[in-house]
Amino acid sequence: MFHNQRPAKYDPTLGSEQVIVVETENPGSFHATVKVFEKMNGQWFQMMESFPAVIGRNGITDDKTEGDGKSPKGIHKLGESFGIKQAPAGISIPYHQVSKQDYWIDDPDSDDYNQWMHYEGNPSDHWKSFERLNHHLYTHAIIIKYNMAPVIKGKGSAIFIHQWDSENSPTSGCVAMSYDNLVRLMIAIDPRKNPIIRIG
Repeated sequence: MFHNQRPAKYDPTLGSEQVIVVETENPGSFHATVKVFEKMNGQWFQMMESFPAVIGRNGITDDKTEGDGKSPKGIHKLGESFGIKQAPAGISIPYHQVSKQDYWIDDPDSDDYNQWMHYEGNPSDHWKSFERLNHHLYTHAIIIKYNMAPVIKGKGSAIFIHQWDSENSPTSGCVAMSYDNLVRLMIAIDPRKNPIIRIG
């Protein structure tokens, strides 16, 4: 395992002992670098080699709105993971294999906004807008718990860590990376350490 012997100067919040840091060169860039830190004996160390990622096509913002193409700046907790394939071997975060009936609702007028819903019927009869979780980029994905406690309608939804199309293909607000790095990250995440992500 990569281990940076020099303590990282880092002061996270929320009582976490594991932090995923997503940094960009400037707020408008969609190219990013991911670093993973863990707290040991009161000090923070980088635990994996840094690797590239992409974020929202319009960069980051601390005032996100639905459809703005930006990733939410700040510190967010991580939720469970999901994907169209079975869970990667060696992960310890909860994982759910999705079906064609799994959706994430991005309709700001719906009381189901920014929630994962399993629905057997025609989703278009129920919501004006939704995202199918049975999607090729969601081979595996991790939920970023942005705008979830509480949910504020219109402030952004469906923010995940997932596989990218390519290093030059931005997202609509998610954090995306190569499949290999995604799996490495999922294996590294330890729920016992109250992992969080810091964007920006």
